[in-house]
Amino acid sequence: MTTLASGYDPKSFESRLYQQWEASGAFTPQGDGPAYTILLPPPNVTGTLHMGHAFQHTLQDALIRYHRMRGYRTLWQMGTDHAGIATEMVVSRNLAIEGKGETRDSLGREKFIEKVWEWKQHSGDTIERQMRRLGASGDWSRSVFTMDPMASEAITEAFVRLFDAGLIYRGQRLVNWDPVLKTAISDLEVVSEEENGHLWSIRYPLADGATFEYVEHDADGNEVLREVRDYVVVATTRPETLLGDTAVMVHPEDPRYRGLHGKAVRLPLTDRCIPVITDDYVDRAFGTGVVKVTPAHDFNDYAVGQRHGLPLRNVFTDDARIVAATDIPARYHGLDRFEARKAIVADLEAAGLLVEIKPHKLQVPRGDRSGQVIEPFLTDQWFVKMDDLARRGLELVESGEVKFVPANWINTYRHWLENIQDWTISRQLWWGHRIPAWFDDSGNAYVGRNEAEVRARHGLGDAPLRQDPDVLETWFSSAMFPFSTQGWPDEGRMAERGFDQHLPSNVLVTGFDIIFFWVARMIMMTDRLVGRVPFRDVYITGLVRDKDGQKMSKSKGNILDPLDIIDGISADALVAKRTTGLMQPKMAEKIEKATRKEFPDGINPHGADALRFTMAALAGPGRDIKFDLARAEGYKNFCNKLWNATRFALMHVGDASFDGVPQPKTDAEKWILAQLANTCAQAEEHFASYRFDLLAQCLYEFTWNQVCDWFLELAKPALSGDDAQAAQSTRHTLAYVLESLLRLLHPLIPFITEELWQAVAPRLGKSGSIMTQPYPRPGALDTAAFAQAEADIEWLKAMVSAVRRIRSELGVSPARQVALLVRGESTGDAARLARFDAQLRFLCKLEQIEAITGEPPAAAPAVVGELQLFVPLEGLVDLAAERARLDKEIAKVAAEKDKSASKLAKFGPGVPAAVVEQERQRLADWSTKLAALTEQRARLG
Repeated sequence: MTTLASGYDPKSFESRLYQQWEASGAFTPQGDGPAYTILLPPPNVTGTLHMGHAFQHTLQDALIRYHRMRGYRTLWQMGTDHAGIATEMVVSRNLAIEGKGETRDSLGREKFIEKVWEWKQHSGDTIERQMRRLGASGDWSRSVFTMDPMASEAITEAFVRLFDAGLIYRGQRLVNWDPVLKTAISDLEVVSEEENGHLWSIRYPLADGATFEYVEHDADGNEVLREVRDYVVVATTRPETLLGDTAVMVHPEDPRYRGLHGKAVRLPLTDRCIPVITDDYVDRAFGTGVVKVTPAHDFNDYAVGQRHGLPLRNVFTDDARIVAATDIPARYHGLDRFEARKAIVADLEAAGLLVEIKPHKLQVPRGDRSGQVIEPFLTDQWFVKMDDLARRGLELVESGEVKFVPANWINTYRHWLENIQDWTISRQLWWGHRIPAWFDDSGNAYVGRNEAEVRARHGLGDAPLRQDPDVLETWFSSAMFPFSTQGWPDEGRMAERGFDQHLPSNVLVTGFDIIFFWVARMIMMTDRLVGRVPFRDVYITGLVRDKDGQKMSKSKGNILDPLDIIDGISADALVAKRTTGLMQPKMAEKIEKATRKEFPDGINPHGADALRFTMAALAGPGRDIKFDLARAEGYKNFCNKLWNATRFALMHVGDASFDGVPQPKTDAEKWILAQLANTCAQAEEHFASYRFDLLAQCLYEFTWNQVCDWFLELAKPALSGDDAQAAQSTRHTLAYVLESLLRLLHPLIPFITEELWQAVAPRLGKSGSIMTQPYPRPGALDTAAFAQAEADIEWLKAMVSAVRRIRSELGVSPARQVALLVRGESTGDAARLARFDAQLRFLCKLEQIEAITGEPPAAAPAVVGELQLFVPLEGLVDLAAERARLDKEIAKVAAEKDKSASKLAKFGPGVPAAVVEQERQRLADWSTKLAALTEQRARLG
């Protein structure tokens, strides 16, 4: 007989089981069933497992395990992203820590990339190891790193084909520029938060001695000011950029500035004159209504500049210092942008051109990696033309070839594609896929798969060529992930990896925050280059926040590490983790205080299963997920309950073994088998609709309420009774239901279900691993004939609950026998009382069950349907004390009833109907309760 440890201890088996699973090869596609594929959104190779990963990976693994058990040939395609910026930062930081004086620039490109590969070899698989701890059953043998040769070949091929099709071009445009990392970055890598700043109002004199009549009116249209001016006042939050102004702008219908149309102003601190233009873009209510236009340093100004044909004047170097241009005063040359701001403001004040400085809150864009203020910067970059691709991408979703779940996320997708800009795909980094373009000495660019191909295609002979030093942005590489992981474009590798079976994949599980940056681009690129959609469904998850709904971040000090929840962590270690490496070290004290208050004893180990079940339970269709550790504690108790229930079942089943489906002898068996069939149907429905929250809820209720709380109790009379057939049948049903339950739960909580299944399965002639067993289906059991038994057991449960509630309220010892009087039973009730007499006596500790017609003696009442139940109080309670208690309760309820009636009487016609109805319901409830208490008090004399 297989025995289980006396207590649930996930540390004793989780790692052991995972090693067995992986070593067995069970994660690779198995069998000849239909393919079911999920593409893992590749985490950064520099990353570690965070709560968002734990959430999404749990859901993906649940789907994979479910379909594996359904007989599908499952592939969870694993992989990691080379994370260009993050990886360069990590390796550069490591070089500084080594203290040998080596830097990225001192090493040079080739040596630095060698250092990156060394780091990748030793530290780049951290997150994959951590995913294993969570139970991820992906095919690690097929894991693809985006810099692997196979993936790299696909990226180069994609670039060349898109270029040849006229969809990739090189041009000069504004990009988000990180002046510390000296590279363009994507919108997703820019974090804009409100910060305290200033609004500087600057006088721009009119050129050539011009003047205009300035007229101002109040809100009612009354004239409040009329004067002749030879200047305009411009408000700006970035005075250093005025050096790049190429116009000032007013609204064409602003009456204050009609006299300015067609005039020019002299740019302060320079010798340049710039025109006054009109554009509807101007917000007349903001500042003075006059706006400076700096097309080379503001995205909105760039659009204005394009409309009006304004020149682009770049005033910054790539590290955000003022350029040494001839039309910029020499005293500013080489100044850092913020030093230049101070100097320019001082010079404006000295020249009498600074009107005022006001405090102003503004959105400041910072790079999420460097924390530095991002500059809109004019550079030569490679772009993908998006208009036609976007139209096609939208068509694929609106036609239903790709489906969003929940469906409302199509609106986010549509909004972005309908307002799309060309995609900047080049980055000024060394780590990444180097752009396959070569330049000749004249600056002409030639694109090809390699230099030899470029020379051959363009007849360049031995002409000097240099490859573009830039790399492709990571999102470009990731956009090809659906097919770069499946061997494309090499037909041999495609056949070997099952390209046709795994593309399109079945579902992509990802967050709403990367619908634009990844989901849409995968759809467009896969369609364009392969002629397929990358996936059929896109299941969009919310973002995991803390229990108060705050975003988890290092700066807030509220990050939870999934591994700390799984394995536990001391308070001191948790504080150290949260306060080390802060960008604002002064926050450490506040973070430590909050952490020690919330986790005075640290975090207890919960095991991977409890965390996984919590994640599934929280996976509703909303935008945000509030993670409360108390939920994980509750689901740890759930795992413990399952463990103890299995130990109970094994103790009663003993060494008996059974074949096939049970042929139930008792109503309790028929009831639980019907509940099992119903739960199987619900599970199938919830998996199909991606409602993991409802799946977790129905499995929790079936496990805790129906199996553990009721069936184990209802089985006890048969297991300990004299009917040998009923006892043996109950043992079979108990083993069958428990084994089925473990399979139902396995996709969500794989470790504990495997460990328990190994103990239960031999009793049913099963062996191997639970993960390769069939998932329970509703059609496996014919429960149509069990309807009467279901109704009878529900009646029995109501009876037992009613009597137990009375016993609990009276504080009667669990071991003490009591009498039960019943009145008003129908023919059906009488038959059930006779049929379940033994079970009622056993489960409720009854010494007798007696039917009465008259008034009962002093008794505690209950009602089940039309049947009245009474437990005589004589000898159970102090009647005098009970009378006093009831009198006190009656007085309290009567007061509440009178208060409600008085409130209703005072309501006037203006009180909302809903409020009146709510108070009427309260009065009815108090009246009902008072009547019941009064009747109960009358019985006590």
